[in-house]
Amino acid sequence: MEHHVSIWPILALAFIHFFGNRLRFLAEMPRSVWLSGASGVSVAYVFLHLFPELGQGQEHIESTWWAEEFLSHHVYLMTLIGLMVFYGLERAIISAKNITASDVIDEEQTGWFWLHIGSFALYNALIGYLLFQREEGVMQEMLLFAVAMALHFLVNDIGLQEHHREVYRRKGRWVLVVALLAGWATGLLIEVSETAVVLLMAFVGGGVILNVLKEELPEERESRYWAFVLGAGLYAVILLSL
Repeated sequence: MEHHVSIWPILALAFIHFFGNRLRFLAEMPRSVWLSGASGVSVAYVFLHLFPELGQGQEHIESTWWAEEFLSHHVYLMTLIGLMVFYGLERAIISAKNITASDVIDEEQTGWFWLHIGSFALYNALIGYLLFQREEGVMQEMLLFAVAMALHFLVNDIGLQEHHREVYRRKGRWVLVVALLAGWATGLLIEVSETAVVLLMAFVGGGVILNVLKEELPEERESRYWAFVLGAGLYAVILLSL
């Protein structure tokens, strides 16, 4: 199948990791209204656009083996799995961090930093692949996905900088950029079934929900609820009006 390839959306997402460390004002406490608003946009996209799309895709999936057949009829189970996988990784990382020293050398040597970055690298690769898949559809669909993921990446990037500080700026962000580009490039070489694309989208949707909530809910972040609601509401209006 021929694709009309446009490289600028993937470069825009990579740009977030390249230059996110320069947006120091977003990392201040109480939480920036811009980050809470960005989180609201991401959640609105998942609930009002991604989930309805999964429901439509489920009706047209052709299953080829028993597990795929089961999941194709229970596509939202993959969303739950995505949420549980990323929640489990976060809990494992927090537990590992609590029993190690907090300096950069220990962080790298004990491996929990690489586990954390590795999980987000997989996440980025999946999003990069799905962004490429979006390019064979309507431009509007790709733009909605790219905008929501760009804002979501901004939230993730600031959170990872708060967790890992200098080691993230020196190494972690480059790993995420490479993973994102690798996922997009994989789309150029490998075309998977519609079933697999729908299931990947469901898995990523669960990850988005978990990653947004873990950044917004902790009391110490002093998140701006009104900004979250405003971001979600404004993007909901855009999605429902298209």
